[in-house]
Amino acid sequence: MEEEHIYVGIDVSKEALDLAVHGRHEVRRFANTTSGIDKTVGHIRLLGSALVVMEATGGYEISLAAALGDARVPVAIVNPRQVRDYARSMGKLAKTDAIDARILAEFGASVHPQPRPLADNKTLELREILARRVQLNEMITAEKNRLQHARGLLREHISAHIEWLEESLAGINSTLRRFIKDSPMWREKDNLLRSVPGIGPVLSSTLVADLPELGSLNRKQIAALVGVAPFNRDSGNMRGKRSCWGGRANVRAALYMPTLVATRFNPVIKRLYGRLLKAGKAKKVAITACMRKLLTIVNAMIKHHTSWQYVSEQSTIS
Repeated sequence: MEEEHIYVGIDVSKEALDLAVHGRHEVRRFANTTSGIDKTVGHIRLLGSALVVMEATGGYEISLAAALGDARVPVAIVNPRQVRDYARSMGKLAKTDAIDARILAEFGASVHPQPRPLADNKTLELREILARRVQLNEMITAEKNRLQHARGLLREHISAHIEWLEESLAGINSTLRRFIKDSPMWREKDNLLRSVPGIGPVLSSTLVADLPELGSLNRKQIAALVGVAPFNRDSGNMRGKRSCWGGRANVRAALYMPTLVATRFNPVIKRLYGRLLKAGKAKKVAITACMRKLLTIVNAMIKHHTSWQYVSEQSTIS
């Protein structure tokens, strides 16, 4: 007989951790510090077979999730919007830290979210490097836009800053490649991904760091996880437009430009793109379908440990 979980909801903020257990009214508060996290983990371990449910809070949950992972306590980090929609559906509109913790525990008991494998410190560091790369690119773009209207000393100052940012970006890119090469598992994935026409180091690194499920899910699941799977909008006689939403926005953003490149240089994606346009599909719809196709291909490649050359010779992988 399968062991029944105790569902624990933890509302995470910058300063505190509010913990509620499903079926119990009490809410306990711990500090969101190293000692407070240790006490939280110790309290949860005393409960027995517990599944912890937390919201993604922009980084404040990472230290607690890592500590729970070290203690082998399963953790489900869920979308805040999904939890809020659940609370509204139950008629619970009030919002405090204690109420949020209880709702998370109740959400866990009702929905049974699947615990995700927690990233180790190396993976977390790789994600931070990728995030920093995005920040530097955004700052370079912003400064170049300002440079167009700057004069005199200000122009010199902005030019110097752009030069410094570009040197920093080059350093980040070098660090990123070194991180990938230092890990045999990441290096193998990277080599397989980089064999695909259109996929460069940025998308490959993003898939390695932010999509660890690649190769372990089927094509429909991986497309839904990233947010490139169309969902029906039908009711009665109405037939609405299919649309994609949700998923991992950072992976989707990293996938977009390589897919555009692939529509020109990857023979499989190029054929699909041309066929969709010929059928009258809008360009954005065709690009999204190509993103899904490219994701499906790399998912199969990682699953079967096959390179692009092998895949391109086969007609069975779709």
